[in-house]
Amino acid sequence: MKNKPLVSIIMNCHNGEKFLKESIQSIISQKYKNWELIFWDNKSTDGSAKILKSFKDKRIRYFKSKKKTVLYKARNLALKKTKGKFIAFLDTDDLWCKDKLSLQIPKFKKNSIGLVYSNFFKLNYNGKKKIAFRNKLPSGKVTSLIIKNYQVGILTVILRKKFLKNKKLFDFKYDLIADFEFILNFSKKYNFASIEKPLACYRIHENQLQKVKMISQAKQFCLWFKKKNIEKKFKNYDLTQIIKKYEYYDIIRNIEQSKIKTLMKLYYKFSIKNFLKVISFLIMPKKILFKLIENV
Repeated sequence: MKNKPLVSIIMNCHNGEKFLKESIQSIISQKYKNWELIFWDNKSTDGSAKILKSFKDKRIRYFKSKKKTVLYKARNLALKKTKGKFIAFLDTDDLWCKDKLSLQIPKFKKNSIGLVYSNFFKLNYNGKKKIAFRNKLPSGKVTSLIIKNYQVGILTVILRKKFLKNKKLFDFKYDLIADFEFILNFSKKYNFASIEKPLACYRIHENQLQKVKMISQAKQFCLWFKKKNIEKKFKNYDLTQIIKKYEYYDIIRNIEQSKIKTLMKLYYKFSIKNFLKVISFLIMPKKILFKLIENV
């Protein structure tokens, strides 16, 4: 396909059969046709492989992991199988709009662009869509802006492969925040381009709201902040928002040890909104919790 560079789409799957057919169909329906799907089967035990193989499309390449790994280690392994000039990501529960690739790839005509991203929709459990970001998405040298207000959804990201110097793209020791760390580091070196139009749908469902996972994310963020010496690494930037996030997560990770003491600390240090969010996290029914998270 002349003047249509190959895009490699990485899809990691571990028991993702529930929404998988829709996700794959959203790739096949792309107006931009020169793509390959690197489907990384991360030791699924459900019908995911059968669903994938029902799509008779030569652009789909199937790989099965020898053992189950964390998400971002799987993405690193899948990256080694890519042949395209550009790399994109889609999870088995998310969707792309049909013009996603056709609108994003032309942005790479500027050789300085290393990453193109867009706005996206949040798709709730009732099937209702809500736009993720109301503020304008930054372009160019964006590090200082995304530190203050992070608006880069991995499901919208396309990367220029030749700018990926390290084949181990993500530090999977921090699996729950690995895309956040990578994008911050990548933004220091390369220009970003943004598209204001939502080009994907991020599905919100119960598996993302497990209490254990939320506490694990808080622990990872705090460990990352300290171990990677973020205050020194980004010393030329205003880190107010990241430090606030660290302090907030520091409280979250200690909730299990002393709920009352932790909640009082949160009440005095943060806003009523954040205080109520933590209370809801602890005691509210899931359906009410969904509503709160959709408004974050």
